[in-house]
Amino acid sequence: MFFNPRFSTNKYTRRGFRLRGNTLVMLFVFFLIGLFLHYGGRTQPVVAFWNDFRQVIGLGRSRSGREGSNPYKAPEPKSDEASDDRSGGKSSQSDESEASDNNLNKPSEASSGNQRFDFEKQVDFLLPVSKASGELIRHEGYTLSYRDQYKDAEWVAYPLLAYETTGDADRKYEQFKPDPAVDNGTALPADYTRSGYDRGHLAPAADFKFSQRMMRETFFMSNITPQEPEFNRGIWSDLENLVRSWARRDRGLYVITGPVLKPGLPTIGKKTEVSVPEKFYKVILYCNKPEIRMVGFLLNNEGSTNALKEFVVPVDLIEQLTGLDFFPKIPDDLERKLESKSREEVVDEWFDN
Repeated sequence: MFFNPRFSTNKYTRRGFRLRGNTLVMLFVFFLIGLFLHYGGRTQPVVAFWNDFRQVIGLGRSRSGREGSNPYKAPEPKSDEASDDRSGGKSSQSDESEASDNNLNKPSEASSGNQRFDFEKQVDFLLPVSKASGELIRHEGYTLSYRDQYKDAEWVAYPLLAYETTGDADRKYEQFKPDPAVDNGTALPADYTRSGYDRGHLAPAADFKFSQRMMRETFFMSNITPQEPEFNRGIWSDLENLVRSWARRDRGLYVITGPVLKPGLPTIGKKTEVSVPEKFYKVILYCNKPEIRMVGFLLNNEGSTNALKEFVVPVDLIEQLTGLDFFPKIPDDLERKLESKSREEVVDEWFDN
């Protein structure tokens, strides 16, 4: 005898929430559209978001992300050349040319809209030459020369594009920390505690708002110097804001900034003697072939209510004080012309545009 049910199971279907393939595709499309709109239609920050996501899940950066999308970033040496540079060795001119010619990440003029000079395409075009033997430290967002004698960087250099100054990266999530890339170690955050000085950024955190990871790099103590609170939060902050506004106006700049280091400076620190600079400088370069202009700022480490125009000085003067040669790969005649302009000429070029 067989049991025959009174109801048919064929009439019943599975109940509950089920996502069909088309629904998943539509959700993914809406996510991409929302992400694109969130970044205001800019593709570079979207790439930065993807690289940040890969970093979080442990996949590392994508190939295009590792090689960068910054049209102002000059090709970098191969890894063995970078190692030689840190130990004080110098690569030959032929090595530099080969690295530049074979580099897969040739800066894109279309992405910034600015026409590039040939000398901008040389390896490490942005980096100054120093009479001192600082330790060259390369981070993703910036490069610096660290002087162990002072426990300060003598310069920090980086290209700054308009899109890099906007985004959702927030400094409140970051903490100051020693730089593991520095051979003999950096100052500790505690060296500044109750010293009366701020932990002053050289490469500002707000210049890397497009990437939380790159902003995090700016909190390495190699990028930090003792600054008077009235200076750091006042005129120095005003200058940083001005540079960002120029980067948006001009679609890209080269920035070099640092303290004026010399023997006999006062020091702070519980475990490390950190020199307190008396002066700080910024050197800014704009290139859009055939147009090129340069401006230098020199400020005392103290509060001021003066207009920023009053701190403009010939770049030659900053070179004399620091022993640095800025943008040495610019042809000599053009470099001399740019660096020797009077304050009035430079103010007209930069502030009246």
